[in-house]
Amino acid sequence: MIEKMASLIPRKKPFLRWTTTTTNTIRSMSQSTSLPKTVARVRDHGFDGLMDAHKKLRRVCKLRDLILLSSSTDNNPSRSIPVPRLENLARRYLSMKQFESCDTLLNFPHSFEVFEHPIQRVLWCRLSLPALRQIDQESLAVHSMLPDTILRLRKLLMLSNTRRLPLGHIRLARADLGLPDDFEYSVILKNPDFFRLFDEGDEKFVELFDTGYRCGLAVCAIERRRELEYRSRGKDAEDVRFSFVVNFPPGFKIGKYLRIAVWKWQRLPYWSPYEDVSGHDLRSFEAMRRMEKRAVAMVHEILSLTVEKKMTLERIANFRLAMDLPKKLKEFLLQHQGIFYVSTRGNMGKIHTVFLREAYRRGELLEANEIYLARRRLFDLVMMRPKSGGVDMRGELRGFRREEEYFGRECVERMGPGLGTYVNDSVVDCDDEDDSTDDGQRNSRDCVSREVSK
Repeated sequence: MIEKMASLIPRKKPFLRWTTTTTNTIRSMSQSTSLPKTVARVRDHGFDGLMDAHKKLRRVCKLRDLILLSSSTDNNPSRSIPVPRLENLARRYLSMKQFESCDTLLNFPHSFEVFEHPIQRVLWCRLSLPALRQIDQESLAVHSMLPDTILRLRKLLMLSNTRRLPLGHIRLARADLGLPDDFEYSVILKNPDFFRLFDEGDEKFVELFDTGYRCGLAVCAIERRRELEYRSRGKDAEDVRFSFVVNFPPGFKIGKYLRIAVWKWQRLPYWSPYEDVSGHDLRSFEAMRRMEKRAVAMVHEILSLTVEKKMTLERIANFRLAMDLPKKLKEFLLQHQGIFYVSTRGNMGKIHTVFLREAYRRGELLEANEIYLARRRLFDLVMMRPKSGGVDMRGELRGFRREEEYFGRECVERMGPGLGTYVNDSVVDCDDEDDSTDDGQRNSRDCVSREVSK
């Protein structure tokens, strides 16, 4: 009976086993060179303010491309379209709200021109002369930097494990890489010594024909920076052999243990992003730490190959499988806030833009190129105030008024911000196929035309 009761008493774990487990845990934490995964995120208002301003630029560029695409015909040399048609196309293809495209035309008079058609008595719109000039300058800058763009594309393909990337992923990032719109023909097919385009299944791939190791392309941008610092400092620069430039955002509090972890992580050796790691055993803990730092160097090199040293997180994630990037890429980049900055501003948090912190200072790119300068001039044109330079489109359109018999519907008064406006709702045919039909057989879909009058 006593033995049966003694068997029911829970036995304590051996003290030696508990001590061994605790010691191993402390030892692994003390010898680890990985940064903590839970780091408080601090926003950088300089990058966030830049993205808030770029939101206006993206809206203007979308409307600009829509105007150029819809007016690209031989019988339309002025590249202009009716405002009601633009309103319908913007709501259909750009998912804009009602009157949003008209507000964009009025709010950015330095980029768009709204005028009355002399015969049809309908408001038409077109790009302004400064906007057309900026488009030509950017196109000239893209073609002048085409040799450098070819080198960037070769290096991007060298970062892939198989030296190939899907054509669709490159097409999505063509603006970031400085590629022209017809890069498939002007860059890939015109350089058969470097690239090869082939089909595999239902997808097209771009493969690097020449590896480029003989030309010295397999050198990262951070390695060139370390070499310059080593030449300037000499033996005192031994600590920068495997380190990155770390600039934490303002207000970021670095604790004691985080400072120690960063110090150890900076001295951790790693494999180059251009190095083939297929022959290494990646199952050990040391190899995992090196691969983690190699992923940081990989994202650093991808951003260094871009024109503006920034790219959306979604476009970087397209290269994840080909370049051995971690699955949770956003959380991974947030661990290294001193090297990258992930901004969620500009599109209601739907787009995450990754900046290379060392390439910017006070919202300006330190090493500017021709494409960046051309885009910067377009950005300055968009950010100009409507009344600066003697341009006031709202004031010019106050006298415009249609007769009631012309558009067949009553004028509905709509008060705008700061001045009285009238919104004239008229039935305007917006489809090309409906132009050949009679007036009684027109489509039931109508487009709202917004006019500004007295």
